[in-house]
Amino acid sequence: MLKNNLLAVFDLDFTVWDCSGTWCDHTSPPYRKSNGKLIDRTGRIIRLYDNILPLFSKLRNNGVQIASASRTGEPAWAKNLLMLFGIYDCFNYHEIYPSCKIDHFRSLHLRSGIDYCNMIFFDDEHRNIEDVGSLGVTTCHVTDSNRDRMGDALDSWFKKLCGAGM
Repeated sequence: MLKNNLLAVFDLDFTVWDCSGTWCDHTSPPYRKSNGKLIDRTGRIIRLYDNILPLFSKLRNNGVQIASASRTGEPAWAKNLLMLFGIYDCFNYHEIYPSCKIDHFRSLHLRSGIDYCNMIFFDDEHRNIEDVGSLGVTTCHVTDSNRDRMGDALDSWFKKLCGAGM
């Protein structure tokens, strides 16, 4: 298995970042930086989850491509947050628009040429996990109680496909 033929896909809201308990399309731009966090016009804090940058680094170091898949109603706001956090370019692909995750994954498959069986998807919404899993994608339902085990899920997926851990 060629490692660059693997794709790790991340939902954004409640998976990559926390917008003080809501979705990014419920925040109020413009955003400003303050102490490693972003703050919207109303003072709402938006922060990356602590495990995200190490996960992205691990993926990059192992040649795994990364994509975002978000059904947000405000794609420009999500892209702006990615840029302000300095992680927009960590992703090889972005599928950020209001549609079902199946559409996002069909597009990712066509654009990347990567088979569904060589993808892993992280999302906090169970309906998205079920939909995308039906394509043959390995899925990981992310919750506050298992967020710290996302790396374990990546390691298991990588080992299954490549025969060795990350």
